[in-house]
Amino acid sequence: MTADIDAPINAPINAGAAVDFRADPRGFLRRLFAAAVAAVAPARCLPPHLPSAPSGRTLVVGAGKAAAAMAAAVEAHWPGPLSGLVVTRYGHGAPTRRIEVVEAGHPLPDDAGRATAARILEQTRGLGADDLLLCLISGGGSALLAAPAEGITLADKQTLNQALLKAGATIDEINRLRKHLSAIKGGRLALAAAPARVVTLAISDVLGDDPATIASGPTVADPTSFADARAVLAKYAITPPSAIARHLAAAADETPKPGDPRLATAETRIIATSQDALEAAAAAARAAGAAALILADAIEGEARDVGLVHAAIARQVVRHGQPIVAPCVILSGGETTVTVRGEGRGGRNTEFLLALTIALNGLGGVHALAGDSDGIDGDGDNAGALATPTSLARAGAAGIDARALLADNDAYRFFAALDDLVVTGPTRTNVNDFRALLITE
Repeated sequence: MTADIDAPINAPINAGAAVDFRADPRGFLRRLFAAAVAAVAPARCLPPHLPSAPSGRTLVVGAGKAAAAMAAAVEAHWPGPLSGLVVTRYGHGAPTRRIEVVEAGHPLPDDAGRATAARILEQTRGLGADDLLLCLISGGGSALLAAPAEGITLADKQTLNQALLKAGATIDEINRLRKHLSAIKGGRLALAAAPARVVTLAISDVLGDDPATIASGPTVADPTSFADARAVLAKYAITPPSAIARHLAAAADETPKPGDPRLATAETRIIATSQDALEAAAAAARAAGAAALILADAIEGEARDVGLVHAAIARQVVRHGQPIVAPCVILSGGETTVTVRGEGRGGRNTEFLLALTIALNGLGGVHALAGDSDGIDGDGDNAGALATPTSLARAGAAGIDARALLADNDAYRFFAALDDLVVTGPTRTNVNDFRALLITE
């Protein structure tokens, strides 16, 4: 049976559909992506981690791309009364009855996020020793939970965020600054809830799954300092708005550090990670008869450079059967970065995939999918894209210069022209990037 490798791929994803990886390599890769996302969906991963109900009130708050779906999962499984308020990205909402869901701006914070963060702080400050604050945190929460420190405006934070994103700063670096420019991040939400018990359920989108980094750790002690925040600006030669510069220089309101007794009643439970998603995809691959190798769950660096490395590994498999023998799937996760030099459109997953495609140069038997587990890659409407051995040839026949588009950070245009974008819509979860290379020969 001949594989129809150039057929449109934007049919609904079905994690349970059986797909022959030789007959339909693109459909098979989409199934692996679906299996990965399903494994970290709040409805599946949240219920086992719920704490016991308190004798007093239960207040649910949260922020992130998965916050609405997490709130819905709490409502479906909570044994008693509760109320709450969570904020998620526009388009990532979910129906709830008792927990209010607000949609706000991401990756740039907006007034809706600022107002909701202020309301969350206000509600949290009314809790007592017999009450429970159940905090639902996931990737994107840093931008969505926008509560500027005194003297700093939302516009100041938006300006700095744009500069950091354009410079290619890592999420860890961005969060160091966010914690020290906020009234709610870096453990400050937990301080506001004292003396109540605080239980945070977190879906990790950060390398190493550090609770202090996920959404800038609003309920977690912060090991970083104002000096660390200033060092990020120095590294990228960024001059911040004057109010931010003054705030960082004054260093007057440091975040609570590990061991702070005020956080003694706070705990965090990581309920889903990139590794969980990769293991689910690996299991699906093996069930279909392909070997699976997980390279790492925390790969970072320039997206195009990571693409070159993955291309080299694929060539090693094809030529030498190392580090794994085909037919096989090579999987990786993490969060790459894109230093924007051009005027094009795209995200880190499509940029990775275009660099990989160019490096493979039509190598037979190698197909690849790269996508963001939240369903949105960069500023596009796609989760990512898919590459085949014919991608470069098809682009050339259409008059598309792949190298020129990569230089212009315009990977979206390349894959859109080939009808090879992967469009899922918001998945309402987020464990960052998913990459899968299928090598059939």
